[in-house]
Amino acid sequence: MIFDIHVHSALSPCSSLEISEILSMAKDRGLDGVCITDHNTMDARRHINEGVQQDGLVVLVGMEYDTPQGDILLFGPMEDIRPGLSAVEVLHLAHERNGFAVAAHPFREDRPFSEDIIRNGLCTIVESINGRNTDKENRMVSRWVSTYPVTVCGGSDAHSIEELGSVVTKFAMPVYSLSDLRIALTKGLCIPEAVSPRVPETFCGITG
Repeated sequence: MIFDIHVHSALSPCSSLEISEILSMAKDRGLDGVCITDHNTMDARRHINEGVQQDGLVVLVGMEYDTPQGDILLFGPMEDIRPGLSAVEVLHLAHERNGFAVAAHPFREDRPFSEDIIRNGLCTIVESINGRNTDKENRMVSRWVSTYPVTVCGGSDAHSIEELGSVVTKFAMPVYSLSDLRIALTKGLCIPEAVSPRVPETFCGITG
């Protein structure tokens, strides 16, 4: 199955991508599923029913939570997480709640992810291809892959319809729920792939 696991809807202040557009266009972009990961909110759950939609598209909701140590894609029962936590606090909380996390665009020049967290095994899933990163920023993840036991995945980081599905994660198992997504990512049953060239970024005041 092919997913874009890093998509921002208009619930993020910097995105123009409406949830209705995601739902209507994802299949046309070759996607079997999308993860809506808005900045510091899971409010997308108020607007859609997670899981398999009528046309077969799988829609799952997470969030991109920003910390001083880097940005984290969070999945699970994390709706009430308060702002301002450190990456270590966020990761411990996700573990306690049986959630899971992905280090987002870890080598982005202005939003680097702490290598200490990876070294200490607190986060073992890494976004190795991000649609809004430079090629150099994406290539730098290879050093972590050769050094630490991490799973790699990819996402478009879409903020517009043009970006949706530009980077995907291909799963070697069916993914219909957050539980399936967790298994596929933690067991490394996936591979990231850049599908189309980067779209020039227009970042918001928070993060990409």
